[in-house]
Amino acid sequence: MNSFMASPSTINREWYVVDATGHTLGRLSSEIAKILRGKNKPTYTPHIDTGDHVVVINADKIQVTGKKMDQKIYYNHSEYVGGMKETTLREKMEKKPEDVIYLAVKGMLPKGPLGRQMIKKLHIYAGPEHKQQAQQPQALEIKY
Repeated sequence: MNSFMASPSTINREWYVVDATGHTLGRLSSEIAKILRGKNKPTYTPHIDTGDHVVVINADKIQVTGKKMDQKIYYNHSEYVGGMKETTLREKMEKKPEDVIYLAVKGMLPKGPLGRQMIKKLHIYAGPEHKQQAQQPQALEIKY
């Protein structure tokens, strides 16, 4: 019996559209990360990017539980003394809601070159319109 190892020639990539309306941030992000890694396919190979492309629409309509809107803080440092900036989830959702889902999914992917390759297949839009019409993405229903 032989183990199957995917190679770049055997990978078949699909395009999916996910509507984030009413979904919880962490649960949606973990499902998206599974699809980007390719763990939903029988041809999953840990050291090769076998995942699919994911287009997320309505990122501004994502939900969080508890008091996370005011208590979850994102940190950014300019590498200068005193250059720490803090942003709450509410402020980030008002300015750029795409970043919230992007950072959540990025943290769930592997670190290093493989993870950087996987995150490039994620396309996030705040509204219901997206630019990937030509790829004919399939609607994906997220169930958790």
